[in-house]
Amino acid sequence: MAAPLLSLTWTDHLTGRRGYLVVDRLVRGVCSGGLRMREGCTLDEVTGLARGMSLKEALHYDPAARYVPLGGAKGGIDCDPRDPESYGLLVRYLRAVRPYVESCWTTGEDLGLSQDLVDRAAAEAGLVSSIQAVYPLLDDESTARRRLADAFAVEVDGIGLDELVGGCGVAESVLTALDRAGVPYAGTRVALQGLGTMGGATARFLTRAGLSVVAVADVKGTIANPAGLDVEALLAARDAHGTVDRGALRPGDRELPGEAWLSAEAEVLVPAAVSYAIGPDEQARITARWIAEAANMPVLPEAEALLHARGVSVLPDVVVNSATNAWWWWTLFGDIGADAGEAFAHTRRSMRALVELVLARAEADGTTPRRAAHAIADQRLPVIAERFGQYPSRASAQVAGPV
Repeated sequence: MAAPLLSLTWTDHLTGRRGYLVVDRLVRGVCSGGLRMREGCTLDEVTGLARGMSLKEALHYDPAARYVPLGGAKGGIDCDPRDPESYGLLVRYLRAVRPYVESCWTTGEDLGLSQDLVDRAAAEAGLVSSIQAVYPLLDDESTARRRLADAFAVEVDGIGLDELVGGCGVAESVLTALDRAGVPYAGTRVALQGLGTMGGATARFLTRAGLSVVAVADVKGTIANPAGLDVEALLAARDAHGTVDRGALRPGDRELPGEAWLSAEAEVLVPAAVSYAIGPDEQARITARWIAEAANMPVLPEAEALLHARGVSVLPDVVVNSATNAWWWWTLFGDIGADAGEAFAHTRRSMRALVELVLARAEADGTTPRRAAHAIADQRLPVIAERFGQYPSRASAQVAGPV
């Protein structure tokens, strides 16, 4: 794997905490990737995520579309988002990396941060927008920005469209895998880790398709019901971090230890919370047939090799959770409008075509879906670079204190 274009470490002068920015590559001078905040976030983690963003962008390349893939990047801050100092730290981080956000890095919500919070902190840090670097690439900036703002204002049954499109993409990935295997939706059981932005939307779409969510894990533990959980009631009882108020549980719902979701009797597991959730020890407890990576990098490579050897298919994050990023650009560049029905239809078509392509390639090559996805992306990356241009030079920086 080639070294990233830029790798930056920032140290906060007040708390000593660190933040990171990794630009894997640029396309037309711009890159895309969210900003996460979690205790223990590392430069290696952010580097892997930035590479994943390059792959996600390439996988959604459509020469006929207005949306032209960008390069991949990622930001990360080593702090618990529940820490009282976290917001101030976020503002100071964005001030420090402001030159990159203004010139080349488009970013948004990721693990631990909501888009509203990122927008508020970006404004306080003196930024026009967290995605302002892409504005020069737009044919009509004011119309495009208004269209995206209108799309963010859309809600469907109490949840914002920006949250729902990611879950729609995850659900469509699962449904495509079930269709290829000839498995009916009714009777198919799902266990999820995380009921936040991605996990909650995924749970909604899967249950509405006819699947049964039998286990959900959050920071307080696992909630399980072999007869199926009331997903809508749990969604309504979440706090801002995806933690469910146990007062909303029904008599048949059980409270189990945090890792009980792994061994739930389910055909599909959806890790939708943290990276590195499934290692060699955890994979041994899994009896599911499919794992859909709604989170970024939740399955460690050693665990994936063991799972593959015993017939468990891991649908990779670079495919499964890529719809959120793509939806931003489909909307901003004008491939779709600020309409939920249009967004869901486009997401379903795009994700189904992509998952079909990846699974067919994996079957033909006798390999894992992840390797197939990487092979497809690696074929597209030089095509994109040749057509649109990028900057091949490399840089590394260590930045301490305020900027």
